[in-house]
Amino acid sequence: MKETNPSFTVKPFKNRNGVISWRVSGWMHGLRIRRNFKDRQAAFVERGALDLKLMQTQAGLRPVATSLTEAQVREAEALFYRFGDKPRPLAFYADYGLAHFKEPRAQILLSEAAKTYLEARRIEEKKHLICERQMAAIEGEMDTLLAHFPLKRLHELSRTELDTYLNRGNAALKTFNNRRALVHTFFEFACHREDWLKAEDNPMEKIQRHRIEHSRGSATSLTAEQAAQLMAHVETVKDGAFVPYFALCLFAGIRPNGEITKLPASDVRLENNAITIEPWVSKVNMRRLITIQPNLAAWLQAYPLDKHPIIPSKEKMRNVAGKISRIRRQFKLSHDVLRHTFISMHVAKFRSMGDTALQAGNSESIIRRHYLNVTTPQEAETFFGIAPKKAPAVKTAATAEEAGASQSADIPANDASEPRRLAA
Repeated sequence: MKETNPSFTVKPFKNRNGVISWRVSGWMHGLRIRRNFKDRQAAFVERGALDLKLMQTQAGLRPVATSLTEAQVREAEALFYRFGDKPRPLAFYADYGLAHFKEPRAQILLSEAAKTYLEARRIEEKKHLICERQMAAIEGEMDTLLAHFPLKRLHELSRTELDTYLNRGNAALKTFNNRRALVHTFFEFACHREDWLKAEDNPMEKIQRHRIEHSRGSATSLTAEQAAQLMAHVETVKDGAFVPYFALCLFAGIRPNGEITKLPASDVRLENNAITIEPWVSKVNMRRLITIQPNLAAWLQAYPLDKHPIIPSKEKMRNVAGKISRIRRQFKLSHDVLRHTFISMHVAKFRSMGDTALQAGNSESIIRRHYLNVTTPQEAETFFGIAPKKAPAVKTAATAEEAGASQSADIPANDASEPRRLAA
C-alpha cells in the first residue's frame, strides 16, 4: 500500500478540453482521494475539511452529527473524561445530582447574612433578652467565621467545612459544643428568613454536639479572708461605685455578667429582706427568691442602689466592663467564683441543701456534688459577717411623745460597729 501523505494538497489541473481546474488529492484510510473544483477557494475549503477529518481519525476522534453546540460538545467530552474511571455510567451521577441538589432561594453572601444577624441580636441585647457577655461571644464567633470563610456564600457552606471549622485548633469537647451552639443559632436564624436558606438544607443539623460526662469535683471558692480583702478594695474604687455589683454576686449568688446585668434595682427589696429573680433575668428561666443576709443589707444600706446603680451607667463612667475586669484580674477571680463562694458558704452555715438550692437556682444534687462541705460553718459565719467600713444609717422622724418636740431627728438605725459584730 502506498504510504499516505500527512495532509491533502491543492494543485491546478488541466482538463482535456483545456479548462484549468483545482484538484484536491491525498490519502485516507489507504484510499486515494482526488476531487476537482472549478474555484480555487472551494478547493482549499475542501482540503481543510479533509485534513480535519484525517486528524480526527488519527487521534481517535469521530465525526458525529449532533444538535449540540461546539461548547456543549466540549463540556460533554470533559465530563466523560472526569467520570471515566467511575464504577457507574455518567447518567447515574447526573440523575443523583438532579434528585438531591436544590437551588438556593438566594445567593446571599455569608458576610451580609452575618451582618443582618448581628443587628438582630443587638436589638435583643437592648431589650435585655441576652446579656452583654453573650453578645460579645456571638460577635467574636461571627468575626472568626467570616475570617475563615471570607468569600463564601451562605448556601455554599457544607457540613464537612463547618465540622472542620468547629474542630480548629484541636478544640476540646466543651469548646466544640460552645462553638457549635453559636453557629447553629446563626443558621437557625438564616432558615427563618424566607429568601436565605431552607430548613432541610441547614448543614449544622447534621453536626451533633458531644456528650460530656461531668466528673467535676468541689467548686472553687474564696475564703472569708479573700472575700473581705476583695470587698475592702472595691470600696476604694470610684467611691464604691462597684460595691453593689460585687456585693450582690458575692453575698447573694447572682450570676455575674448574666443575671446581674438584667436585675432591676426595684427587685432588690430591703424592706422584705428578699431579692426577686424573675424568669427573664434567670439563666434557667425560673423565678426564685434570695434572702438578703444581714451583712448584705448593711452593704446595700451603705451604698444604696438609688445612688449606686448595680451596673454604673456608661454616661457617668467610661469603660465600666473594663474596670470590673481589672478588679477581677487583680484578685484572680474566675468567671463564677463569687457565686460558687456564696453557695458554698450558704450551705455550710445553714446546713440545708434544699434551701440553698432554691436560692441559688440549682438542684439539690448539684449542691451535694459540688458545694457541700467545701468550707466549714465557722468560715461561713465569718464570711456572712463581712461588713462595709462605711457605716449604714437610716433616717427616721421622731414623734412628739418620743422626743418631746415636733422637730424631726436623724436616728442611726445601726451602730457603726453592729455589722462587725456579725463576724464575732
